[in-house]
Amino acid sequence: MVSKNQKKLINSLHQKKYRKQHGLFVAEGKKVIQEFLDADLELHSLFSMDESFFNTPKEKTFIVSEAELKGITFLKTPQFALALFYIPNAKLIDTNNLIVALDDVRDPGNLGTIIRLCDWFGITNLVCSDQTVDCYNPKVIQATMGSITRVNITYTNLFDFLSLHKDTVSVYGTFMDGEVIYKESLSKKGIIVMGNEANGISGEIASLVSKRIAIPRFGETQITESLNVATATAIILNEFKRS
Repeated sequence: MVSKNQKKLINSLHQKKYRKQHGLFVAEGKKVIQEFLDADLELHSLFSMDESFFNTPKEKTFIVSEAELKGITFLKTPQFALALFYIPNAKLIDTNNLIVALDDVRDPGNLGTIIRLCDWFGITNLVCSDQTVDCYNPKVIQATMGSITRVNITYTNLFDFLSLHKDTVSVYGTFMDGEVIYKESLSKKGIIVMGNEANGISGEIASLVSKRIAIPRFGETQITESLNVATATAIILNEFKRS
């Protein structure tokens, strides 16, 4: 059964300020929840339609009906279970390998996909500007499908971060007028900056980019203005790893 206080807490976690205040985030679905449990994230509470789904402490596990789950889910269709986990502390950033940095990416689906891409391509550090959507937004969590447990995500002042490292590693930026990535010699370490969905990389951040790269258009009309940022990230990371 879900108490009124539990429901109030869960509903509050829709908002970033309450996730930060309570230090909690919501995960839904058996696969996603199991990923967090396997990664040893600290469980706050679990609401499940079947106690056999997970091996969790009884005092933190609450068996609920489908109707009750519908009353607390953030999804259109309940996914059999919902859990609250404590937000882990970010780890130190390893600058000896490739890092992806996001300049004001706002769409939760894009961020979730980029986190999955980082996991797929072995990028262990993702640095986000303070204006980038919160990685513990429920939509981001669902989009990552558990990959967020294997990527160290840090929110910081991106200008300060790049200023600190631009003299020791290459800072790659993606621009429509950059050099064709397929013709470039790409480093095994460095920082790859991806920009905002509508405006790309800001002028302030662009001033710190040492290597401007681009994905060429092959379409005959050459009309398409740009690629979705998550799609562009996939192509860029594939080329870095392939090279």
